[in-house]
Amino acid sequence: MNVVRTIADLRAAVTRARGEGKRVGFVPTMGNLHDGHIALVRKAGQRADFVVTSIFVNPLQFGPNEDLASYPRTLAADQDKLFEAGCHLLFAPTVEEMYPSGQALQTIVSVPGVSEGLCGGSRPGHFDGVSTIVTKLFNMVLPDLAVFGEKDFQQLAVIRTMVRDLNMPVQIIGEPIVRAEDGLALSSRNGYLSADERATAPVLYRTLSQLAQRVRGGERDYPALLAEGENALRSAGLRPDYLEARDALTLQPATEQTPQVAILAAAFLGKTRLIDNLLVETGAH
Repeated sequence: MNVVRTIADLRAAVTRARGEGKRVGFVPTMGNLHDGHIALVRKAGQRADFVVTSIFVNPLQFGPNEDLASYPRTLAADQDKLFEAGCHLLFAPTVEEMYPSGQALQTIVSVPGVSEGLCGGSRPGHFDGVSTIVTKLFNMVLPDLAVFGEKDFQQLAVIRTMVRDLNMPVQIIGEPIVRAEDGLALSSRNGYLSADERATAPVLYRTLSQLAQRVRGGERDYPALLAEGENALRSAGLRPDYLEARDALTLQPATEQTPQVAILAAAFLGKTRLIDNLLVETGAH
């Protein structure tokens, strides 16, 4: 696996791979890699001949009171995991390489609609930062396909919409959530949890699972179901940021006619913000 730090070296390596007739797959990350990230890299390797992964903690997608400074940076360990997963090229740029003119004057890519509410409502400007950095990376790598995790469900919807609206020739592939044995969705931020908080954290997944089971059983009073779910989270010591039922395709609020419902949640446990989701086929048409 080669490691490059500059856009010029990245482009040269990708150009060589393309010259050899290779199909390019891409996995953008912020590092501190876990098995969920590795599943993305392996999926890219199944679909492409040359896998590029980026590690860049993007300041543009962090709010002023968020964890940019403390976000875990584990490049050496990440490189070992990527090598074992079959990654061919790691792009690990500096902030200066990505934003040579600074962030204040950076052109921003904004995706209306799907970026609003949910995490977009709780983290103003977050998805502008995500869509901008992903656009920049797509323009640098020019991948045939890119793989994103379904844990960040709204992010995946934002990127799919952006790619469609801006006619980007990139196939976007979603990879199912990878979970710990007790159901907790794997996340780089799980490392912030204390031992007691880590023991409590699976309540989020269990609550979503119970709601999903009831929807599969025919219940459609989403406001009542979600209110019960929020109460369950609070009773366990979590502080819900949101708990919503949305149309999995449009992210509009779910109705009785919604065929596939995404139950989406974000909740604070101590200082750590956890997110998770489950998809439910309702049989509606």
